[in-house]
Amino acid sequence: MQQAFQSVDLLPPDADAVNRIIGLSLGNAVIGLMPAELHDDAQLHQQIEQAYRQHYLLAEHEVVLFPHVRETLEALRERGYWLGVVTGKSKSGLLRVLESFDLADLFYVLRTADCTHSKPHPAMVLECMQEMGMKAVQTVVIGDALFDIQMAEAAGVRSLGVSFGVAEAELLLQAGAEEVVNDFSELLQYFPLLQDLP
Repeated sequence: MQQAFQSVDLLPPDADAVNRIIGLSLGNAVIGLMPAELHDDAQLHQQIEQAYRQHYLLAEHEVVLFPHVRETLEALRERGYWLGVVTGKSKSGLLRVLESFDLADLFYVLRTADCTHSKPHPAMVLECMQEMGMKAVQTVVIGDALFDIQMAEAAGVRSLGVSFGVAEAELLLQAGAEEVVNDFSELLQYFPLLQDLP
C-alpha cells in the first residue's frame, strides 16, 4: 500500500495506518488512507488501487502461512466443523492464495469484498451462514482485525481473536472477541469433537 501511494506521488501512509485498514475492501481501504481533500478524486483513487494490485502481485510469492495453520484447519475439518473464508481480498486473490497453499478443499464457502459488502458489514457472515444452513449459535468468526470482530458482532455471532495479526489482543477483546489466542493451534481447545458437545 505504501508503494502504491508513492507510485502516484502521494506521501505513503505509515505502517500503523495501513494495519488499521487491513480487512476492508481495497476501495474502502484506499479511501481510508487517502487525505480527506482527495476523497472525491475518483481517478486518483483508481490509480492507487491499480498500483496496489501490481505491487501486491509482485510480492505475492512472499506470502507464507502462520505456523500450525494447515494442521489446525485439517483437525477442525476432521472434528466435523464446516469452514469458510470471509476476507477483504478479491475473489481472484483469495483463490490464488488457496491454490498456492493447497487449502481450497478445506473450505465450504467463500466470501470476498468484491462480491458482497465490505467488513464490518455483516453480509459476508450472514451469506455464508445462509448458504450452509447454519444459525448464529452455530457460527464463530475468527479474526485478527477489529473489522472481523465488528463484523461478527453485527452478524450476532461469537468471535475469537488471534494476536499474531494486525490488531492487539486488548483491542480485539474490547471489540467483542470472547478470547484471543497467541498461536493458531490454540483454537482447537475451543472446538472439541462435535460428538462431544452437549
